[in-house]
Amino acid sequence: MWQTQLKEIKEGNVKTLARTISFIENEVKDYEQLLESLPISHTPVIGITGPPGAGKSTLVDALIQLLVKDNKKVAVLCVDPSSPFNLGALLGDRIRMSEWYNHPNVYIRSLATRGALGGLHPKIIEISDLLKAAPYDYIIIETVGVGQSEIEITGLADVTVVVVVPEAGDEVQTMKAGLMEIADVFVVNKADRPDADLFVKNLRMMLAPSFTRQEQEVSIVKTSASNKTGIDQLLDAIIKLLANPSTNKRKAWLLTEKAYQLIQQKRMKNIDKAQLKKNIESAGDQFNLYHFVNGFS
Repeated sequence: MWQTQLKEIKEGNVKTLARTISFIENEVKDYEQLLESLPISHTPVIGITGPPGAGKSTLVDALIQLLVKDNKKVAVLCVDPSSPFNLGALLGDRIRMSEWYNHPNVYIRSLATRGALGGLHPKIIEISDLLKAAPYDYIIIETVGVGQSEIEITGLADVTVVVVVPEAGDEVQTMKAGLMEIADVFVVNKADRPDADLFVKNLRMMLAPSFTRQEQEVSIVKTSASNKTGIDQLLDAIIKLLANPSTNKRKAWLLTEKAYQLIQQKRMKNIDKAQLKKNIESAGDQFNLYHFVNGFS
């Protein structure tokens, strides 16, 4: 079953790809066998993150346009907030990319966070690995924009683009969001607004102390995504970084966390919570929590 689907995905069958992503999301029986059979791939992953309202979706739309114009194939994962009613993705932002949904060189998939922290989807590693098996030149992952918890994207992406806007010149809030430490490229979007140049100047001053601690200097690119200006410079900065990759120390951290979670789930798979409760009740006053737990190790 999985061999046939993997073959179709490698050949660019979008319907099979979409169906298989759903299998992974819903943990269909034996889906781990598919994951184990995935080939090692080095398709570059570009992470787009930043606070809500910064224009991330519009920026991704502009990047898609440039890449498609260069005859590149692009897969885009848009991680959206979850609906509080059905845990599905709230797809409001996707209207900004609507022209690409039926384009043969573009695949767009919206994913709900499903309560996961870090601005990503709980199966984002597995889904991005599956996309790497498909014939795409680039994978773009746009995070939900939750702010302080978004550093997971830096472990997943080869290049992390942080999008900010010169709103009220609040550079201090940018620092608080924890985004200063994760960016490979800073995009000051909506740069046609007043005080954008002052914002960029202050951003450079804030970044200056970290230059000596980083392998590469963090680029700052001014864009106006809605007007499609500055996008060429952004893509040039991204491609330059991809051509000269630095060591992604956070990737090992992310994979360690994921491996730990998976091992934990495997170990707990055969433990019945209701039976645990019965065992505890039957022990009564003689119950010793730590002795009881150690019996499972």
